[in-house]
Amino acid sequence: MSTAAATPARTGQVLADLLPSSRVRDAALVLGGAALTGLAAQISVPVPGSPVPVTGQTFAALLVGTSLGAGRGFLALALYAVAGLAGVPWFAQGTSGVAPSFGYILGMILACTVVGALARRGADRSVLRTAGTMLVGEAIIYAVGVPYLALATGMSATAAIAAGLTPFLIGDALKAALAMGALPTAWKFANKR
Repeated sequence: MSTAAATPARTGQVLADLLPSSRVRDAALVLGGAALTGLAAQISVPVPGSPVPVTGQTFAALLVGTSLGAGRGFLALALYAVAGLAGVPWFAQGTSGVAPSFGYILGMILACTVVGALARRGADRSVLRTAGTMLVGEAIIYAVGVPYLALATGMSATAAIAAGLTPFLIGDALKAALAMGALPTAWKFANKR
């Protein structure tokens, strides 16, 4: 089968759809997505003057969404959030429960769902489309996380932006660059099979 013939069959799929379909596969992918996000959250660097650390959590959440699709991605991040609220210490810096940064986790659930839907439409197949997809996902995370931070801490909007957005822009650009290389490369490899 040629690559040209294989490409149309992949339209409407996400990377996880390339695995043999079963409920066991879907459950394993959801559990794996939640665990990956929890592990990535442990890559954590405190930011002076901010209750929000730099973590690998957002990168993992966006990769989970693009790789698993909207439905499984949503379930993976919802499981991550619910388990963390129930006491599993896999939020940033080994914490659990509600914290001023919990709004970012809520934003990740929504972002994971949106980037998963975009990936199903092919938004993870090229470098530029992947960049746009990651930027949309990150914007959603901040759109929920920064206002939540302001409400949870009593910060003004300006202070919340300074503490919960500005210090993270360079790191997010690097995370987007990693995804821009990884996702289209994975699809090129998959289309050669």
